Amino acid sequence: MTAKDTGSLRALRRTNSERMLSALMEHGALHRAELARICGVSRTTVSTIVADLITGGVVIEAVGDQVARAGIDASEVDGRARGFLQANPAAGAAAGLDFTLERVWCHVTDLAGRTLASDGVSMDRDTPWQERLTAGVGLLDTLLAQTGVDRSALLGVAIGVPGPLDLQTGVVGPSLPGQAWAGVNVSAEFGRQLDVPLLVDNNTRLEAVAEFTWGAGRGERDVLFLGLSTGIGAGLLVDGNLHHGGSRGGGGEAGHISADPAGAQCPCGNRGCLVQYASLNAVLDTLHLDDIDQLLASAQAGDPGTVRALRAAGEVTGRVLANICNLLNPGLIIIGGELARTGDLILEPIRATLRRSAMALTRDAEVVAAQLDLGVRAGASGAAALVLRQTDQLVAALLAGTDLRPNEAV
Repeated sequence: MTAKDTGSLRALRRTNSERMLSALMEHGALHRAELARICGVSRTTVSTIVADLITGGVVIEAVGDQVARAGIDASEVDGRARGFLQANPAAGAAAGLDFTLERVWCHVTDLAGRTLASDGVSMDRDTPWQERLTAGVGLLDTLLAQTGVDRSALLGVAIGVPGPLDLQTGVVGPSLPGQAWAGVNVSAEFGRQLDVPLLVDNNTRLEAVAEFTWGAGRGERDVLFLGLSTGIGAGLLVDGNLHHGGSRGGGGEAGHISADPAGAQCPCGNRGCLVQYASLNAVLDTLHLDDIDQLLASAQAGDPGTVRALRAAGEVTGRVLANICNLLNPGLIIIGGELARTGDLILEPIRATLRRSAMALTRDAEVVAAQLDLGVRAGASGAAALVLRQTDQLVAALLAGTDLRPNEAV
């Protein structure tokens, strides 16, 4: 066999290995016949390649009682299938970091999405980005040490920051006043500290991924997440895929959709933006309250002024969502952010206005509150989930250290 033939066989074997591991990452536990059918290869090829993947610790096999203990449903499987193959959850780890004005949170999972560690630290609102980066990397290293995971086992880290991310330059655009990351290429700066694949996205979109993966959006395909917080942002998943903000990354800025063209001028240059009526700050200013705790206490007490302010915020949000629904027709709308904690006081006016204002075919979108922990925690877990959803990247990283020897069964 010539060197050229050996190289071709090795390349084919690598391709088949990637195909099989991708199938296991996407579909979960499979028996060999299923894996052969999905990948379009022979059972002999499956057995040969899987043997190397098991030896390399990338794939594990559950047999006998292990199948039930692993939670695998084998009720409809041919009795001749003796075992189930799975991507090894312990073969690597994924991590997410999420930054807000006052906190950074880190979330570390295994490859099955099980939480290994999750924690955060507080910081002053005027902390510069350099100190925020140092705090984030330090927190990541602390959690890895606590769980006994080496940095080399990280197959990716996703980072969430406020504000729009220019997909062409990688630089964070201006958003909220005092935003520390504005003008910074976050991926490049973290790349100087972390020698792992990096993903960077707006943290509201990462909250959307978290809710889609582990929260109120589980089992859905088309989900719109709207975060009513200090700012108002949106995240959209279409057929299970995150929309990263369009050609430049500026999509999702729902807070700067005009709710009143004759309204006051917004710092963004538009007039009557939704953020001026339905953000946390807008509601607090209307009621002359200092923080979310005061707002929640007032809402729980049934204060008429608070009820009216939340109804007004919900109605204007519903009108904007009606336009979004007419354009995108999501099946589920998840409301997150601090204002979602007021429950039906804001959700019911959103639902009623949406049903009244949207077209007949788009008005039936279900509107629910977010299920996961508020804000930065959800953003960090969504960041880790985003890493796990990058199947091609994970497969390449997992196979990097596996010896794939060419032979007749490729």
